[in-house]
Amino acid sequence: MKTRKYRYTMTALALTAMTAALTLTAPAAAAEAGDNQKISATEFRNSMRKLWEDHIIWTRLYIVSAAANLPDKGPTTERLLQNQVDIGNAIKPFFGDAAGSKLTALLKDHILGAADLIAAAQTGDKAKIDAASAKWYANGDEIAAFLSAANPKHWPPADMKSEMRMHLDLTLAEATSRLHGDYAEDIRQFDKIHQHILHMADILSDGIVAQFPHKFEGKR
Repeated sequence: MKTRKYRYTMTALALTAMTAALTLTAPAAAAEAGDNQKISATEFRNSMRKLWEDHIIWTRLYIVSAAANLPDKGPTTERLLQNQVDIGNAIKPFFGDAAGSKLTALLKDHILGAADLIAAAQTGDKAKIDAASAKWYANGDEIAAFLSAANPKHWPPADMKSEMRMHLDLTLAEATSRLHGDYAEDIRQFDKIHQHILHMADILSDGIVAQFPHKFEGKR
């Protein structure tokens, strides 16, 4: 038991180090740029990738902590929820404060729904699992609809729904593998999540650059 707990702890520490290695900050360039000050499209794209990498990294750390009931679950949850605030803040310079706050609220529900689903899975109660899963996927569809409404030309409804569904499917597979002790599959799923989230982040940043070309250097 002690060896197993040590292994979980070392996994969490390793992932924390991975987060620290990502030196780009949250999209401060967008937040700090005035109406007449253009920002680098490349820097914005990279910082959006950083935000969504934080999203999957801190989600993974939460899954690891929740599966083993580690004492860092509370602080890890707080850091994960802060990431949703950061993502919401990143779109405020483009879509406004209300839209950014709405996205944060939806993403917080996304995280809390994942926590509920993991807790239900740990009980083995199928009814609770099905209810938590349905609620989680409904929230994913709501996030997709919100994004598409903000930028329908570059974020079509079907595409946004597909991307969110993929994110949820992969995260669920990751959590399920971790809970079942299939660590090789757990790691394989996280690698797939990482690849997908970078793709999704690029869709979001490219869509914003295309919708607001006057805010970016070299765009008009």
